[in-house]
Amino acid sequence: MRFNLFKQSDIPEKYRSNFTNLYLDIAWFGVVSGTAVNFLNVYATRLGASGLQIGLLTAAAAVVNLFLAIPAGHWISKRPTGQAVFWSSVLFRIGYFFWIPLPWFFNEQGQIWALIVLAFLMAIPLTPLGVGFNALFAEAVPDRYRARVAGTRNVTFAIAYMLTSLIAGYILKNTEFPGGYQVIFIIGAFGAAMSSYHIYHVKPLRDENPASPPAPIPVAASQSVSPRSLTAALRLDVWNSKFKHVLLAMFIFHFSHYLSSPLYPIFNVRVLNLNDSHLGNGTALYYLSVLLASTQLGRIVNRFGNKRITGWGVAGMASYPLMLAFAQNVWQFYALSFLGGFLFALVNGAYANYMLENIPPDDRPSHLAWYTIMFNFAILASSLIGPVTADAIGLINALIVFGIARILAGLFLLKWG
Repeated sequence: MRFNLFKQSDIPEKYRSNFTNLYLDIAWFGVVSGTAVNFLNVYATRLGASGLQIGLLTAAAAVVNLFLAIPAGHWISKRPTGQAVFWSSVLFRIGYFFWIPLPWFFNEQGQIWALIVLAFLMAIPLTPLGVGFNALFAEAVPDRYRARVAGTRNVTFAIAYMLTSLIAGYILKNTEFPGGYQVIFIIGAFGAAMSSYHIYHVKPLRDENPASPPAPIPVAASQSVSPRSLTAALRLDVWNSKFKHVLLAMFIFHFSHYLSSPLYPIFNVRVLNLNDSHLGNGTALYYLSVLLASTQLGRIVNRFGNKRITGWGVAGMASYPLMLAFAQNVWQFYALSFLGGFLFALVNGAYANYMLENIPPDDRPSHLAWYTIMFNFAILASSLIGPVTADAIGLINALIVFGIARILAGLFLLKWG
């Protein structure tokens, strides 16, 4: 089955191992995402977590990433990318195993805060993993195949996510709380280990990525400061390049996207009264749509370009919070899940390549480190502002406002990104 699914007769032999391992890496991470990650916020909600606590599950990692992104970029740039990414993934994914025994040691509130602390600790190795993986992808996949590989990764991720979310929903429906969640945390931890195994086998293509001299220090900087100065260390020269427009556009995109994320589990569980089986079915429909859209991603990107697809996709993703605000039953939730998956597939498959098109090939870690900072600053701010805003103006009104913010983010990216 592996060879039938990933066989690509028109791909040169020297690329096939990397491509196959990239597909299997994301497939196993789909297992993690469809089980442990998918139901983490739901679990916290059923434990009695507030909107702010759910936001902190994400924001804790963002705080760490803000402080470590630049050092992580330097650390990655001085080491073989593949090895650095692999060991970062191992240290990060060990954390999933610690989710499993929490009900044996803590009460409800204790578990919530333990999950927040674990999110904080897991974020330390997640930072170089996030900075390094896009660099590894660029080194392991030639430019002409990136859209195709990204689309195929979306397909494999969608299949794994769809199947495991259905299985997880069935397990949770038929197992007493919290035992069912411990089972899916075990499945997720195993998937995380297998994902790291396949990352280990992704190797940079040295013949297609010749060693390049280090990025030069800008003239103004070289005349006034030493290379060891704070400005040089922070690589502030990135903000003097055209990439600053990309950074601002991506910050606004991620900020608008994550504003509503802490509100979804609260709305779904406490307003729509969805059970775990409903949530699993909705996730399956979401990723079925991702799968279908991803098969056409390469063709769509080749026609319209990564920037246009990203911008219009971000604006289109406004439909999810806007329509969810008016949903009244599980069938509307299902329909919305299917629509949301299509738009997510377009954005998720295009935005990383949109960034890579604007990054010098010899200086990827530093540029991606700044992207990681902006990404995590957006998550931190939105994860805290979103729940506070919902408390002030109401859950439904907040979803509507945040949907409009997504439209504006997409238009900003198209105009100035």
